[in-house]
Amino acid sequence: MRGSGILLPIASLPSRYGIGAFSKEAYEFVDFLVKAGQTYWQVLPLGPTGYGDSPYQAFSTFAGNPYYIDLEELIENGWLSRKDCDTVDFGNDASKVDYEKIYFGRFKLLRKAYRKSRIEEGKEYTEFVRDNAYWLDNYALYMALKTKYKGKSFYVWKEEDRLRKPAAFKAYQKDAKFAEEVGFWKFTQYLFFKQWYALKAYANEKGIHIIGDIPIYVAPDSADTWANPELFQLDENNLPVGVAGCPPDYFSPTGQLWGNPLYRWDYHKKTGFDWWLKRLAFCFKMYDVVRIDHFRGFDEYYYIPYGDKTAEFGHWEKGPGFELFAEVKKKLGKQNIIAEDLGLLTPSVIKLVKKTGFPGMKILEFAFDSNEDNDYLPHNYEKNCVVYTGTHDNDTVMGWYPTLGKVDKKYALNYLGVKNAKTIAWDLIRLAMSSVADTAIIPMQDYLELGSEARINTPSTLGNNWNWRMKADAYSVALANKIYTLTKLYGR
Repeated sequence: MRGSGILLPIASLPSRYGIGAFSKEAYEFVDFLVKAGQTYWQVLPLGPTGYGDSPYQAFSTFAGNPYYIDLEELIENGWLSRKDCDTVDFGNDASKVDYEKIYFGRFKLLRKAYRKSRIEEGKEYTEFVRDNAYWLDNYALYMALKTKYKGKSFYVWKEEDRLRKPAAFKAYQKDAKFAEEVGFWKFTQYLFFKQWYALKAYANEKGIHIIGDIPIYVAPDSADTWANPELFQLDENNLPVGVAGCPPDYFSPTGQLWGNPLYRWDYHKKTGFDWWLKRLAFCFKMYDVVRIDHFRGFDEYYYIPYGDKTAEFGHWEKGPGFELFAEVKKKLGKQNIIAEDLGLLTPSVIKLVKKTGFPGMKILEFAFDSNEDNDYLPHNYEKNCVVYTGTHDNDTVMGWYPTLGKVDKKYALNYLGVKNAKTIAWDLIRLAMSSVADTAIIPMQDYLELGSEARINTPSTLGNNWNWRMKADAYSVALANKIYTLTKLYGR
């Protein structure tokens, strides 16, 4: 079945308090998608972010980001006042997220709401804590310790805390102040998931399916790594022996050093991939479709010795291959998964994606290098794929096109059948929509014809990423009608 949707991170929604949230603006965006005739809303990972603000480096693979909690609901509950929220400085630029101000402002308000809520007395809260104890207990404990250590990585905590020594935890159990801190972090997760599932239910009722996004790896400084060291290639001090990344190539002469701990796939196999099954089952509940980032890592992963400053001296090692996904299908049934299979692909990766049956990704911004054999050109597509103009890691179309060489610019215009690049964003959108790909996903910035100022992320850079916000009046009726016309024209 042909469908289409829009990629827009939750953080990029307009809102009253500095960052997009599960507020009325999110519901209005769902209504916009319906008016525009769309089938999907794709979001970025929803985990709690830390240093660098990347949703791909979260403090937990299960937990949600407290930044997205709708403060208006807390005002309605009587846990906060309007004055409480309006006196906090969330930043003055409506087009950018100021994460430092969000960090200090949001948690101050959430702590106040927690103290006033008396939430532990509620049946719904008690059930949430019980049902999610398998990840929530470790996450809340980890975050409480992180607060104690003023946000520092668990790598530098005292040995008894870093290595989870029983004696240390017995002492914490007797500490009322520490128990309150643990309770606060559980409270944030209760609010997050209550509001998220309400938004998802609203979207689903309107015929909109949510495409979620999960990183293949967990962050080095995360509750997952700290609480489950046996899952990863760590030494006796719970420090990595090898980390993830990508080898040197044309775009990056020294490669990409991500720094994530690598999995002990032999251990995962012995457990029947239990942790992965729990992780994916959780994601299949959160989302209607799950996009798995860096899918090639399941076939082969790039091992970089821990402590190396670049990715130049790494090597490839075998991943779990199809065995993991056979187990997923056996235990969790047939699920909707998108394989992020971008970049240089080996025959074995291509074979793995094909064997799973998952659709791969096609990026139009990668298509125009004057090479007719380019897999990203629509005349080379098979139906079972998802086409994008670009993703969160690409520039917007309006920012990308001026960077092309003269020959590639001409080739792109010839392929599109247009004489100039005045409407290049919509020309590329039309190309995606008209392609044979079963699904077309367009970043919201391309529908708005925005330039590089609206780019979400520039890989391998720190600062000025993940902070673009959409203007409050951007998703207009006129734009919805224009998208709807194009969508129906191409049978999506």
